[in-house]
Amino acid sequence: MSTEQTGAPAPQGDYRPALLHDGVVYTAGMTPRRDGELVVRGVVGHTVAGEQAYAAAGIAAGNALAAARSVLPDDAGMRCLRMTVYIACTASFHDLSAVADGASAALRAELGESGVPVRAAIGVQSLPSGAPVEVDLIAAVV
Repeated sequence: MSTEQTGAPAPQGDYRPALLHDGVVYTAGMTPRRDGELVVRGVVGHTVAGEQAYAAAGIAAGNALAAARSVLPDDAGMRCLRMTVYIACTASFHDLSAVADGASAALRAELGESGVPVRAAIGVQSLPSGAPVEVDLIAAVV
């Protein structure tokens, strides 16, 4: 599945998709949206299977990458430093890292090893608009 995106995803509220400050890019949390529409909704371990969540995490990471790229100076690259993957899941779902691997795979596919950051995978009760995953990035401009 392609994570290719043109420009930053449109904000779903009163925030910036990404911000560049002193050579560091911070993104807002990105959900698995295409053209502003969630491609999957639900709770992982209940209405969303782990494999669907893995794919959704890849789309969300692609959106975060597109947001980050939208604030980069011309001809600049980036190295991903930290990623947080939030997963709306049941209390009994414990494969959080496997879901987050979908986000890591998307970044590696786009940026190679410089796209693989440190990360946290955090289970939560709910996410905006019923999204099963949300991803945010911190990256250095190179």
